[in-house]
Amino acid sequence: MSTEPPPGSGQQPPEEDPFRKQPPPGQGAGSPYDTPAGEGEGQGPPGPGPGPGSGSPYDTPSGQGPPGPGSPYDVPPGGQPPPPYGGGPYGSGGAPADPLAGMPPLADSGKRTLARIIDMVLVGIVVWLVTLVFRVNELQMSSDRIEVGKGFAQSIIVAVLYVAYDTLLIAKTGQTLGKKWLGMRVADLEDGSTPSTQTSLTRALVLWIPFAFCCACIWTAIAGGWSFFDKPYKQGLHDKAAKTVVVSTG
Repeated sequence: MSTEPPPGSGQQPPEEDPFRKQPPPGQGAGSPYDTPAGEGEGQGPPGPGPGPGSGSPYDTPSGQGPPGPGSPYDVPPGGQPPPPYGGGPYGSGGAPADPLAGMPPLADSGKRTLARIIDMVLVGIVVWLVTLVFRVNELQMSSDRIEVGKGFAQSIIVAVLYVAYDTLLIAKTGQTLGKKWLGMRVADLEDGSTPSTQTSLTRALVLWIPFAFCCACIWTAIAGGWSFFDKPYKQGLHDKAAKTVVVSTG
């Protein structure tokens, strides 16, 4: 019996993120215990079969105990089934499943640093052109005055351009130009999908606001350099705030 929608019904399959992790094999259609289409409608449970008991093929015969160790149907004391796939990321029973299961490998921290430098140079050129056009220079000092206002105005321009650049490109494809050229992308830690606009904005704000107003390259080195020491996901501080990771694409 066909499950496709009738012609002209207007029903279309939902569009999904191509990077989102797919469910493990064995879940969904095709279970050996599914009732075939057209069967079971108007019918009762299966009748008694050979052997003692009610006749269900899954009944435990009289005089026999529960299945032995290793049975997939064993339920430990307390009534909770064992976690799927053997537990957490390192096989420890009861630990949460590894979020990176099914994702590409994590990107190398050195390549991430190089990609960030490329992005800073590209956006820095745009910042220089904008400040040149509007004559908004960095903090200027002369013999009789210090122009603080122009320095603050340039910081605003820097923050807006860097945040917009990171947010728009990461929300669209998960890649800035530097990351695209070096074969990596940003992914949600939970399911591997391309980050949403809100997630991308959070990530960009944590990375670029301190850079623009107070700490410049020092903050970028701290936030990005954190990935060299972070375990197990190689996250920078901006990744931790947004719950993202950077993975390889090549």
